[in-house]
Amino acid sequence: MTEVPSPPVLPGLAGVVLAGGAARRLGGIDKPSLRVEGVPLLVTATTALRAAEPVIVVGPRRPLPADVRWVREEPPGSGPVAALAAALALLDRLAPPSDDMTDASDTTETTDTTGTSDATGMTVAVLAADLPGVTAHTVARLWSALRGDPAADGALLVDETGHRQWLTGIWRRAALTTAVPTEPRGASMRGTLGMSSIVEVAALADEARDIDTPEDLRP
Repeated sequence: MTEVPSPPVLPGLAGVVLAGGAARRLGGIDKPSLRVEGVPLLVTATTALRAAEPVIVVGPRRPLPADVRWVREEPPGSGPVAALAAALALLDRLAPPSDDMTDASDTTETTDTTGTSDATGMTVAVLAADLPGVTAHTVARLWSALRGDPAADGALLVDETGHRQWLTGIWRRAALTTAVPTEPRGASMRGTLGMSSIVEVAALADEARDIDTPEDLRP
């Protein structure tokens, strides 16, 4: 798939990569570190979010650029909604109401540069860490679709069979605040966000491909 240039920054967009799953169907290997066409899956996901600020990875630390933020769901391995809740909590801490952008509880050495004083006004891109075909163009199309429908809570990629890809989407921060339960452990993304108003964006080429089994790694 030919990459289409995207803006350097999509205004108000934060990025979240969920990278803490156990990969049981792959024998428990570190799936985000798997290379597809020579590129680690986690690098593919964070590169797709290059127009977002900040970018948060939920999962154990791995080699990535220093400007990526890190956080863990509690307890580790408690599911995608728990991971999303941990990322949203970190986003709140990265948007203090003053000019002092230093957060003693932050998990990296970098400082916040979002320039956003109200985290609830953001949109949040949420990607899995096992999407070899996701790109910055994917994210830009989702962002544009959500901006084009002020009544929508989120925009999701939809594969060729019409199935929504719950871990390839962009959401209004306020909608996530409403939907994510106070006890998120074990909750599913579909169960949590399924009643939301969603704009569907058709996947191009292999954008909706994910890696769940050894067979998925074959070209």
